[in-house]
Amino acid sequence: MLERRSLIKAFISSTLAAALLPSVLVNAHASTKSAATVKLRGVYKPKRLQAGQTIGLIAPSSNTWEDQEIYFAMDIIRSFGFKVKTAEHLFERTAYLAGSDQDRASDLNAMFGDDSVDAIFCLRGGYGSPRILPYLDYELIRKNPKVFLGYSDVTALLNAIYARSQIMTFHGPIAKQSFTDYTLAQFKSVLFDPVSHTVLAAPPPFEIVEGQAELANRLTTVSKGKASGVLIGGNLSLMVKLVGSPYEPDYTDKILFLEDVEEAPYRIDGMLTHLKLAGRLDKIAGLVFGKCTDCEVGSGPSFSVEHVLNDRLGDLGVPVLSGVMIGHIEDMATVPIGAMATLDATNQKLTLDEPAVV
Repeated sequence: MLERRSLIKAFISSTLAAALLPSVLVNAHASTKSAATVKLRGVYKPKRLQAGQTIGLIAPSSNTWEDQEIYFAMDIIRSFGFKVKTAEHLFERTAYLAGSDQDRASDLNAMFGDDSVDAIFCLRGGYGSPRILPYLDYELIRKNPKVFLGYSDVTALLNAIYARSQIMTFHGPIAKQSFTDYTLAQFKSVLFDPVSHTVLAAPPPFEIVEGQAELANRLTTVSKGKASGVLIGGNLSLMVKLVGSPYEPDYTDKILFLEDVEEAPYRIDGMLTHLKLAGRLDKIAGLVFGKCTDCEVGSGPSFSVEHVLNDRLGDLGVPVLSGVMIGHIEDMATVPIGAMATLDATNQKLTLDEPAVV
């Protein structure tokens, strides 16, 4: 079980945070487990991960095809020295959903309300998380800040919980995947051993030798500049689905990060255009686009994704950087939604300005 932190330590942590952000009011908030969390800018930080904790495993969207994939995910979680607590409906399947909307929402609520659960990992993404948003108990979630981790379709939950419950959430690996060295290092630097300033989603080192150069993980500065703001975002198609709903985060002065998978360039064009027409991109302080995995050009004439990003994002008047390690990729970053970060598009760097856990 995670070592319990005293209120004195919580006060010290708060004081250090205030020194970094003097204009921000810092308050201590104790969860039902008396594990300290820190509230900054109206957002609660959950406690950090460490071996011996219990991880709740849920399937809030789709399920795996076979049960053995769930057992594999449980073994991945145990490999960190965690214990696993499975959701009541984890093994249920209803076509492309992991059970009914009410059951999937009930599993998520139960894990946040369970004092024996220290953090919550999602089995996978797929489809269906926006369907359960009306059934979540956001007040219960707010009172029990915990690391909540996932990506892809989970984007809707990550941003809705941040917006409605005022806790930081984490766009990162799902339980049903093996962690590469890069993914593991980014995961642990954000959730296990955080420091005040952490470089996020930079490409892994590439050894340049005669006749070779980096191709797969090149960074592109769409618009130069430097800006700081709170991180929001995730999968582009899910962020578009939240527009106009009561679960959408406020885009004002935010650093927006986006990625997508298996979308033709014209669909990326359409979704970015939607965000522009809805006025969301007029509000942001900066934008980071990760990977568009398997976003192949179909038959007929087409722009490239690179062209679409330059065309749709190049006139925003804010720093824009593309190509970072966020997306449906093996080497992926863990990105805290609700944390302060600085985007330096000129020097092609995204930096987390504060620890996202305590």
